Amino acid sequence: MNNYKLALLTLVSISLFSCDVINQQANQLVNSNSSIGNNEPNKPSLSNQEVISGLKEALSVGIKNSVNITSVTDGFLKNQSIRLPFPSDAQKVKDKAIEFGLSNKVDEFETTLNRAAEEAAKEALPIFTEAIKNMTVQDGFAILNGGDGAATRFLKEQTSSKLSEAFLPKVKQVTSRVKLTEKWNPIITKYNQATMLTGGDKINPDLDAYVTEKAIKGLFYMVEKEENKIRKDPIARVTDLLQKVFGNLSN
Repeated sequence: MNNYKLALLTLVSISLFSCDVINQQANQLVNSNSSIGNNEPNKPSLSNQEVISGLKEALSVGIKNSVNITSVTDGFLKNQSIRLPFPSDAQKVKDKAIEFGLSNKVDEFETTLNRAAEEAAKEALPIFTEAIKNMTVQDGFAILNGGDGAATRFLKEQTSSKLSEAFLPKVKQVTSRVKLTEKWNPIITKYNQATMLTGGDKINPDLDAYVTEKAIKGLFYMVEKEENKIRKDPIARVTDLLQKVFGNLSN
């Protein structure tokens, strides 16, 4: 009987010991998995100030690059993505002008449109800079997590009306200086003369408004391109702060 009790006690002890070992191993496995997760490259913690400063820096880099690209000779004219074409609502004027042998006049006219846009783009930098200064923390995180083009959309909301106000007088000044109307008149005159025979409507679009609208649209296109470059390409993150903020986002 004593031997039986001893054997039973031994079996119970072994079972309890085995349970302890199993529990210990399970705990070790859980802890091990947790530590594996912690050993993965962690995103560096970002303060609100770093987020805002990083985004302001990114926007500053993007707008400066965009203005520098667009506000020089051929900045619009030789860039097929933003080049100002003949006004779309006057496309039939262009077609008729070419038919009348005025191709050179059409080319001169389109070149002048783009020269006006290039000159107007110089007005954008201080307007963009002011919008960046007024960025809030909420704006910053919305932009950071908003995906491609989020910063550009922020700038559009903050600056579009101001850009129009600043661009239009500049465009008028430039189109007057380069005598855009003189380049336009032979084309539109020929067309309107033809409409007297065909019975079509005369056309004479507001060229200054057209250039202003297209210049702003082209400028925002370039700003978004620069923004997305910083988001996606580590090489474009030219400062430590940009690397930290946007590196955190892409991890």
